[in-house]
Amino acid sequence: MAGAAAARGYDYVAITDHSRHVAVAHGLDRKRLLQQIRAIDWLNEKLDGFVILKSIELDILKDGTLDLPDSVLKELEFTVCSVHYKFNLPRDRQTARIIRAMDNPYFNILAHPTGRLINAREPYDVDLDKVMQAALERGCLLEVNASPDRLDLTDDACKLARDIGLKLSIATDAHRTADLDHMRFGIDQGRHGWLEANDVINTRSLKQLGRLLKRS
Repeated sequence: MAGAAAARGYDYVAITDHSRHVAVAHGLDRKRLLQQIRAIDWLNEKLDGFVILKSIELDILKDGTLDLPDSVLKELEFTVCSVHYKFNLPRDRQTARIIRAMDNPYFNILAHPTGRLINAREPYDVDLDKVMQAALERGCLLEVNASPDRLDLTDDACKLARDIGLKLSIATDAHRTADLDHMRFGIDQGRHGWLEANDVINTRSLKQLGRLLKRS
């Protein structure tokens, strides 16, 4: 993945394997995540002019807690957090679940924020305005998922984020090297929502990215 990202002109790439709750994806537990962190550190010592960022896609559990303890999350550069089950919670409980997760100081980015799969699954019922405001207040961010099966956020939601000053990331959700080419779909989605480079954190240098990911 690092080689494929560098070949596309990137300066950095984040590895965000699933956490343990997503058993079908062989999600990482604490021990395996720490092993991956050490492997990334080893690789970064050997790479020249390119950096692999240490991250994970954490499950937001039903009660709003995160899927791994803070003791291991503090070893990462940032986290991507997402809802993968209990899509049928009532609107107020789904919203409260996500906002409670954002209260964790190691929460950085809310991935595929409405959970939709185009022509396959409707978005879960959530007060996105309230979630965005909570993210802004806590120094969190939302993702524009560039997978053509998701394109989540919608263009209207991208514009809403821009209008309130909430920064976004555009992420490929790549499960293989070829999926890195999904970035163009995410960029198109952002443009439809009137996003500009300044609205998107991963248009920035690595140093600038680190500042934007730092919780206020």
